[in-house]
Order: sequence, then C-alpha cells, then structure tokens
Amino acid sequence: MPERTTAVRALHDIGLAAWFGGSLAEAVTAADPALGADPDPAVPGLNAGWGSWAPVCAVAIGAHLLGGVMLLPVNRDRAAGRRGVAAQTIGKFVLTGAALAVTGYSRSLGRKLTAVGNGAVVEGVVPARSAPGETGRLRRQLDTCQWLIPLLTGGICALAALVDEQQRPAGRLNGMFGKPARWLHATR
Repeated sequence: MPERTTAVRALHDIGLAAWFGGSLAEAVTAADPALGADPDPAVPGLNAGWGSWAPVCAVAIGAHLLGGVMLLPVNRDRAAGRRGVAAQTIGKFVLTGAALAVTGYSRSLGRKLTAVGNGAVVEGVVPARSAPGETGRLRRQLDTCQWLIPLLTGGICALAALVDEQQRPAGRLNGMFGKPARWLHATR
C-alpha cells in the first residue's frame, strides 16, 4: 500500500460518520413525540424511512469496514510498537462488532414489527410503544436498539479521536521517549 492512505482513511471515516449520523437521526426521529409517542397507536411514515435508510446504511457500513480492513496492514507496525495502540485497535474492533450486531438485530426487529399481528401494523405505520402484546414489546426493543447503535458508533468515533491524538508529534515524542524517561525516573 502507498505511504499516503488519505483516500482509504476517508472511506473509513466517512462510512463511520454516515453510520453514526444516520442511526442518531433515526433514533431521534423514532423518539420524537410527534412521530411515535404514546398514546397514538400508529404513526405513518416511519417504517418507510427505515426502509429507505437501510441501503444507505449498508453502503456506509461497507465503506467503513472496507477502509478498516485496508488500514490494518498500514497500522500493523504502529500497533506492535506503540503503547496503547493495540488496545485501542481491539476496542474499535469490539465496538464495531457490537454495532454491526445491534444494527442487524434492529433491522430484523423492524421487519418483525411490520409483519406482526392481525393488521395492527401495516407498511408505513409504526405502532406506539404502549401497544399491547408482541407489538409493544417489539417496539420497545427496537427503541433500545436504535439508541445503542449511535452510542456504539460514537464510541468508535471517540477511539478514532484517540488515534488522531496518538499520531500528533507530541504523542509520538511521548511514545518514543516516555519509556526511557520512566526507566530513568525509576533508577533515581
């Protein structure tokens, strides 16, 4: 891979930004009292929005993952040689896996919610959180998932900010001279 990886890093970061921003917008929209609060039993339009967002979200996630995979060989030496880099990489990997799992589960809950029971839910209509039985339970689970996704992807963004700090000149100097300085301090 070339020394400069700007395009790959942009692919990785823009994919994450779209995943985070879109999921946050979806969570806020689903929680908006005008779009789904109790006691209104059904609200038109929200499922249609979820369906429209799904392909965009898939592309964003794919871009983020592709960029991440392409950056692994570039960052291998840095992860092996610098304190904290491997842990932060593992943290990003774990958060990404969790965000992927919750995103997929959220999508399956949305599909179940659309398909559930006796005409209570139709395409383009979202039941209220207080709906009885299976419908209400699915809606509450979906609400939880919709807030977990931006929380997890926001955590990935925070770890990416840590990576940026580690790559600043002061961070590199601390990494290069920190260990010898600690050794010198320990021998005094």
